Amino acid sequence: MGLLSLQLKSQEIIPEVERLETQIAHHETMIDSLQMRIEHLKSEVLLNDLHRSGLPSEEYISHSAMVVSFDASSRQAAWVAHIISPDIAKGGFGRTNDFRDDPLVEGDAVEADYFLKELQPDSSYVYDGFGYDRGHLAPSADFSWNRTALSESYFYSNMSPQHPDFNRESWAELEATLRAYVLRNEVPLYVVTLPIIDADAERIERGVHQLPIPQRYAKVVWDDVHGRGVAFIMDNRPLDGHNSDHAMSIDRAEEITGYDFFSALASDEQESQMNISDWFPESTWDGVEPLYAPSLPPGHINTTQAKRWMGSQDKVRVCGTVVSTRFSSSGNYWLNVDKKFPNTVFNVYVRKKDFNNFDGIHKEYLLNEKVCFNGKVTSMYGLPNMNIVRQEQVSLMD
Repeated sequence: MGLLSLQLKSQEIIPEVERLETQIAHHETMIDSLQMRIEHLKSEVLLNDLHRSGLPSEEYISHSAMVVSFDASSRQAAWVAHIISPDIAKGGFGRTNDFRDDPLVEGDAVEADYFLKELQPDSSYVYDGFGYDRGHLAPSADFSWNRTALSESYFYSNMSPQHPDFNRESWAELEATLRAYVLRNEVPLYVVTLPIIDADAERIERGVHQLPIPQRYAKVVWDDVHGRGVAFIMDNRPLDGHNSDHAMSIDRAEEITGYDFFSALASDEQESQMNISDWFPESTWDGVEPLYAPSLPPGHINTTQAKRWMGSQDKVRVCGTVVSTRFSSSGNYWLNVDKKFPNTVFNVYVRKKDFNNFDGIHKEYLLNEKVCFNGKVTSMYGLPNMNIVRQEQVSLMD
């Protein structure tokens, strides 16, 4: 009798569980619909702000949160404008990688400008690249708060051919620097990004439109809350040194590009000024500049270049200045080269079990010395590191 009673109760409970699950699904759908509505309204505000900012030219197309001035002659954007919103702090949307034609410039910027692909019998593709990345002008991570705007950032109208090392290193670091500024100051940033294409620019000969390859790229930035701006013009090639080396006033960028940026927001005096510490906090300078790469002996690299060797099975000599040292809680010895923690660019460590292989490990071993370390560069939390196990891997520079 007791078992029958339990069975009857279960039969009553299961429908109730199913009813509640249906209600939850319904509410989740409603919440998602409301969230999309909020995203749409916020993007409308940003788009209106962009239109009122004094854009570089009058001919452009507008997407959800991005404005593109497309140049038919170069088959890529003349410039792209967007606003980095503080909402990136709570943005939960990641890369979509849904590269596709822009319906507003259909046929002018396409996949075949960057690579070819051939369908195989097993339904897979073989890709034949032309050696350049599809570099975002307005980066997708700047739209992590808005699923529609993020997806639209993969329109080919927002792409430009970038050297792979430049796109993945210096350019990506600059994009991250601007997002960090927004998060640190809790203000929006107006950004205009553009390729600079010289008349004699080389072309991607195998591409369908034979795109000209920009020699340089520019990012021009304005903080309307604090009334200050900065611009960056960077060569489309692997770069050494710090991105701050490429910073300049908006006024100077206007002279180089021929455009007038943020004409409705910034005064001539404001555009002529630029304080580097506003954009690169003092903490990021806690160390020394990397050694000048061309001055190093053949087969030697500086700490900025070390990132390119992460995961390689080849040994390399990485040279720099040891600016701080410490013993970890497990007793291993760590050396920060060129930049101190937490702004490290290259780290070297010796495990406690290997101390006897060195000429006396102590708390200031190699501190303030210019040193070359010989070994394999590995990745730890996305940063280049090297584990050395014997004294022969260390050489002091003259």
